[in-house]
Amino acid sequence: MASFLSEIPDAIPLHSLLLPGTHDMMAFYGWIISQCQSLETPLQVQLQNGIRVLDIRLAKIEGKLIAYHGVYPEKTPFQTILSAVHEFLTSPVSCRETIVMSVKQEDYTSTPPPVFSRLVRDEFASGPGGLGILFLENRIPTLGEVRGKVVLLSRFGGDGAEWKDGLEGMGVHPTIWPDSEKDGFTWECKDVHVRTHDWYAIPSFLYIPEKVSLATKFLLPPATNGNDNDDDGKPDKRDTTSTRPTLSLVYTSAASFPFAAPRSVAEGFGWPNWGFGVEGVNSRLGKWVLDALSSSLGQTHTQSGSESKLFHESDPDMEIGIGIDNEKIGAESLVGNRWTTGPRLRGWVLVDFYNQPEHSLVDLLVECNFRGRRTGEEGW
Repeated sequence: MASFLSEIPDAIPLHSLLLPGTHDMMAFYGWIISQCQSLETPLQVQLQNGIRVLDIRLAKIEGKLIAYHGVYPEKTPFQTILSAVHEFLTSPVSCRETIVMSVKQEDYTSTPPPVFSRLVRDEFASGPGGLGILFLENRIPTLGEVRGKVVLLSRFGGDGAEWKDGLEGMGVHPTIWPDSEKDGFTWECKDVHVRTHDWYAIPSFLYIPEKVSLATKFLLPPATNGNDNDDDGKPDKRDTTSTRPTLSLVYTSAASFPFAAPRSVAEGFGWPNWGFGVEGVNSRLGKWVLDALSSSLGQTHTQSGSESKLFHESDPDMEIGIGIDNEKIGAESLVGNRWTTGPRLRGWVLVDFYNQPEHSLVDLLVECNFRGRRTGEEGW
């Protein structure tokens, strides 16, 4: 898993990959509401396990940037993070990998955005690899362009005056990011249409099934043309004829106090297989992906002797491999209402406590990069 991208052709754009990521990847402290990753999975372990999208939240403390989650300090200096990433990208084993690094300001109420932006730039410049390790163009590159590099996703910056080329020189820069938009939102990155799901403020653990249902739909090719002609921040009606390049940015994380702690949402609790407890997001997502991969082999994952549903029952027409429009989601062909080459699951997926259950989720997500491919398409 430390070098899975080395097996993928240079010509493939990053929006055509399924990249596993960690939401708040340095949030190891602050139980019960702030911790999002296990102490057993420090950054070096995450990278070796196949994590390729890093979500970093920072705040200025005594003139230096430190990892934070909300108001809770996560202790790790930004320079320590940069050193670990540089070591990984310069290792002989993983030098052909790439890392997408999302940087978000957590102390915007106390540190002016231009000050934070300047600090980010200065710390990159003074860190190992300097600014040369970064891909700073405001577009989605191909894999070959960024092997051994960090693709910056800047969720900060004001007008970008602190960077050489302004907003066009601080990496992929979202134009909007509404807070906890349940149905997701869209924005443009040059010729790529970006669909984003970041509904985190679920009322309680009872909303875990709905959270998973909404998030997984973003991993399928868009069922709309991607246009937003009514300017409501949401895609227009279905139009399956579009071939517009699309990136899906999906956060499976969610939390609210006191009935939806990050660990409970990600891992679940109790004994759900026995009917006493709640199944978490990670397990549900893993089963959804497993069913998709099984469908590509003409198989169906079963639970308790019946076919498992990959989507919420309120949307039965979008169940994987069963009665679905083949062209809509990019399958090669159907045999007996089952795919022979599998669905095209694409996107950047950021999760909490990614190592549960038993490190299986990242493996499944990585496998999606090698399914549903056809020669001559998407750079293959």
